[in-house]
Amino acid sequence: MQNDFELLANDQHSNARHGRLKTAHGVIDTPAFMPIGTQGSVKGVSPRELRKLNAQIILGNTYHLFVRPGLDVIKHFGGLHNFMSWNGPILADSGGYQIFSLAKLRKITGDGVEFQNHIDGARAFISPEIAMEIQAALGSDIAMVLDECVPYPCEYDYAAKSAELTGRWARRCKQWKEENAQRSTLNAQRPTQESEISNEQSAIVGQLLFGIVQGGTFDDLRRESAQAIVALGFDGYAIGGVSVGEPEDEMMRAVESAEPFLPTNKPRYAMGLGTPPQLLEMIARGMDMFDCVLPTRLARNGTAFTATGTLNLKNAEFALDKRPIEENCACPACREFTRGYIRHLIKAEEILGLRLITLHNLHSYLNLMNRARSEIERGTFDQFRKAFVAEYRTRDAVPIE
Repeated sequence: MQNDFELLANDQHSNARHGRLKTAHGVIDTPAFMPIGTQGSVKGVSPRELRKLNAQIILGNTYHLFVRPGLDVIKHFGGLHNFMSWNGPILADSGGYQIFSLAKLRKITGDGVEFQNHIDGARAFISPEIAMEIQAALGSDIAMVLDECVPYPCEYDYAAKSAELTGRWARRCKQWKEENAQRSTLNAQRPTQESEISNEQSAIVGQLLFGIVQGGTFDDLRRESAQAIVALGFDGYAIGGVSVGEPEDEMMRAVESAEPFLPTNKPRYAMGLGTPPQLLEMIARGMDMFDCVLPTRLARNGTAFTATGTLNLKNAEFALDKRPIEENCACPACREFTRGYIRHLIKAEEILGLRLITLHNLHSYLNLMNRARSEIERGTFDQFRKAFVAEYRTRDAVPIE
């Protein structure tokens, strides 16, 4: 496995780290937040706007892109980067979360997952090897092993069997990558008359592969899963199966149980998290990378994130408010528009209103990561985290559907 992660600073009062991860499409400074582009698009935002917001990396969804538009279309356009006109790093998840979220449409076996897709009900099958093939076709900079994300609550025996299955699948994913990277390298060394090097083959060689720790809310299973996944040797390590309905203290404990067993010289990715205070708490617990639907999904419901909490801009109190969403914010929405105008757009169901809040929320999350990196460098992260969490208030946020 490659070693492309460099630690630049450590916080003296927590496990927070500032690092730098090199990928085929650029460098990522950590802690880093990844906007979610489930279907090859971060909802409501163009790649040009993402670059202006200083997004370093985005996330694409293996399952959804496999179902629609399909791999033949994405291959035709030369991979996901070309297809969506994004020239920065992309992380593609493995489809494991959809195994969890589409539970009524799938059947899990030791070989993989058989499912009916949610669009037209057509039957399909994803194995660890197929998940790797899909991610190679996408050309993502970071691929994830196929895993099973167990629900909450979950019985111990099921969580144990699931974690063991995730470990076996991880081994198969790594084996597939090693075999195909070797084959791609050999092809690259031959004359072009014998073999044309495809974008897919090039992607396999340069693609980083992250393992995933599972184990539900059980400390011993988290520890054992972390040890088993680390023993296989990956480019980075993710903690999965969190933020699936468990109380926040259980979420934190799942990370705390696994973190001591993860290598310090590899990036750590807490999957599917979270609110701004949760992100800072996870950074304090040694996590480096995050993704979450909250900034874009809540924006579409009229909810904005600020440094002191959330605002539901549908509320009548903002009808005559001439202030920006957040004072001293440099995002496009706050530079040009008032709360009152944005509320009007939301109430009138104008698309611009949802886009403006989305731009603001993404700026807020990305700026929080930038601030966290600076505070770690200065040695003041722990004070910053405690003050931020203490002042943060959730005000009338629309619940996630």
